[in-house]
Amino acid sequence: MKLIADFLDGDRIDGQFLVASMNRCSSNAGRPYLNLILQDSSGTIPAKKWDVEQDDERILAGGNVVSISGDVLDYKGALQFKILSVRELDQSLIDVYRFALPCPVDPKLLEKHLDELLSSFKEGDLKKLVTGIIADHRKAYVSYPAAVKNHHNCLGGLMYHSLRMADLAEEICRLYDDLDRDLLVAGCILHDLGKTIELSGPVATKYTLSGRLLGHIAIGDALLAEKIDELGLKDEKVTLLRHMVLSHHGKPEFGAAVRPEIREAFALSMIDDFDAKMDIISKALEGLKTGEWSQRIMAMDESYFYKHK
Repeated sequence: MKLIADFLDGDRIDGQFLVASMNRCSSNAGRPYLNLILQDSSGTIPAKKWDVEQDDERILAGGNVVSISGDVLDYKGALQFKILSVRELDQSLIDVYRFALPCPVDPKLLEKHLDELLSSFKEGDLKKLVTGIIADHRKAYVSYPAAVKNHHNCLGGLMYHSLRMADLAEEICRLYDDLDRDLLVAGCILHDLGKTIELSGPVATKYTLSGRLLGHIAIGDALLAEKIDELGLKDEKVTLLRHMVLSHHGKPEFGAAVRPEIREAFALSMIDDFDAKMDIISKALEGLKTGEWSQRIMAMDESYFYKHK
């Protein structure tokens, strides 16, 4: 079966795809249609089904794997899938992980690096907190994506994003040696811990009720506060770490609960923003030839990016 990454304008496709998301919409004429994102292990593609039949919304519900026939079309310079027909599959016979976006790095290597970082902390309350809370949430931490879409939305993307940030923090601390290395690395590892509850799981990820109503920043701080009480920790650094989680989006208009008010919190917000945006740009350049421009990237102030030699 041809993978999404290899689709070309004009292709007629008949294959199985994961429905990453589906919404019912209305045309200007008031006719219902379905707006979807289809996914396989190579990527995603926006799709539409214009002739909505009685069972389509149930069959094409987000998280289902469905047999779909349709045409690949170029719409304003980007490929889109026009669904002509759908066939329901027995979900109990489907391995949905076949349709998940793989992590760019072997998850086993990432887990080994995570353990190396955890063992590198100096003994004390900060180490007890970080190692203890990762142990509590490890299964989700190592398998969940970092987002529903946009950046690091792959299997293990949460761990991948967090450890890339930790590696970047180590380099920054070599240049700015008055930064608290353990505190900054701990912030990188735990800044998005709340996503283990904000998000539904590793595949066909969506926001949970808690995720929508509370958000990962508030959830992450609550998890830290609970663990601090459980362990009876008193060191100032555990409070500083909570501040870093609460402020890692930088500004209230970007979702931060408070603004960064220590150097490590400011550095964390910059590292997080940098790594997320570099991943967004890299995705936009995937599949382009040298000399081509990306589509407009909404998350990058609607900028275009050029793929050079």
